[in-house]
Amino acid sequence: MRVIICGAGQVGSTIARHLASEGIDITVIDVSPEQARRADESYDVRGMVGYASHPEVLARAGAQDADMLIAVTRSDEVNMVACQVAYSLFRVKRRIARVRHAGYLEPIWRGLYADQQLPINVIISPEVEVARGIARRLRTPGAFDMVPLAGGRVQLLGIHCTDASCPMAGLALRDLPGRLPNRNFVVVAILREGHAFVPGGDDRVQCGDDVYVVTEPAAVEGVMAAFGHRERVARRVVLVGGGNVGLHLARMLVREAPLVSLKIVEMSRARADEIARELGGRAVILHGDALDVEVLEEANVQAAETVVAVTNDDETNIFSSILAKRAGCQRAITLVNKASYEPLLPTFGIDAVVSPSAITISTILRHVRRGAIAAVYTLREDFGEVIEAEALPGSRLVSGPLRAVGMPAGMLVGAIVRAGEVIIPTAETAIRPGDSVIAIVSYNALHEAENIIAGEAPAGEPAASPS
Repeated sequence: MRVIICGAGQVGSTIARHLASEGIDITVIDVSPEQARRADESYDVRGMVGYASHPEVLARAGAQDADMLIAVTRSDEVNMVACQVAYSLFRVKRRIARVRHAGYLEPIWRGLYADQQLPINVIISPEVEVARGIARRLRTPGAFDMVPLAGGRVQLLGIHCTDASCPMAGLALRDLPGRLPNRNFVVVAILREGHAFVPGGDDRVQCGDDVYVVTEPAAVEGVMAAFGHRERVARRVVLVGGGNVGLHLARMLVREAPLVSLKIVEMSRARADEIARELGGRAVILHGDALDVEVLEEANVQAAETVVAVTNDDETNIFSSILAKRAGCQRAITLVNKASYEPLLPTFGIDAVVSPSAITISTILRHVRRGAIAAVYTLREDFGEVIEAEALPGSRLVSGPLRAVGMPAGMLVGAIVRAGEVIIPTAETAIRPGDSVIAIVSYNALHEAENIIAGEAPAGEPAASPS
């Protein structure tokens, strides 16, 4: 498989690294000689200097033989034109573009991206994806992450184990069925002191861990309680930042959660006026600096259950969250672009960190995967992915109970969907052909996982397809 990536920034270079590690032929194009050189020297990819939308640049990149083009430059227009040129001149089969400007994303303009217009197969909008992710977190208080899987039949929860009274603390995972007769979840990953791993039966959850759990939507409240979380859904929310992410999120909240009392703090007077017109009185808009204690007091942040900081400035997001928590706000959800900040934030009392680049990368990989497995969600850029795959005849997955399949240490099945019903598996559960399997796979186990999942696809079909 050959892929051209337009843009060697954080998103483009990370995607290149992921795909190159799987043996995919990658060419990265960037207008910056330094960025292109860094990609060329850092990963097993070919770095090129040039404008990604220019035909001669795409020709030099080998577009005539490419299977896919991923356009993630900083310019929406360059990304869209690159897809157009790749399709019209080189017939590149699949084209993915990152598009940020809200004006391009309105549903009424959806026809613009048809093959006879602007031929883009998949539009990735980081701001919309981030807003959706935050909205999901607001619906699941106590979880720092929540991702729907298998068409919403299964949920992946990220849970802090910070309370010393956490009922799960100290229990070996293999002992859970005896301690919890109605066990309806699987701990698929543990993050401890900056190190993530797929746990075995002898591993124990410790106070201070972050755990990822797979369960059914109906069981979420009980699972959260099992980890010591009984928070209520927020009814008073203060939103710091009315940019693209903030406005998308505000629209979602006033549409989907009309009982939520929403206040928005925005630095720009013109933008505040624009948001006020857009929301039509369904939220209180405050013009001011969120780092000003008086402005936060005017927003009544001390009585809010959740503050959500989503400005374009990491430091403003972090410090406004800290000020809000110190004033009495119960929970802080904070957008942070710089990955180097992330390990420090829990010590500041920040409850959930949102990374736009991680969400964008995860979304793009979901559409890139071909073959035995499809990426559904990237847990950490240096760790692994939650995958969803169909169990095929001839696959090792269907050769017997899970304890006898011989999965690598970095792979763990969290749920099975059979004929629309969710099965939370044990070591004795047997997977059948046609089942949808949701599993965690670390990157060092990815190739072996592909071999385990691979089977006999029906005639004329690939081994598996992305969700």
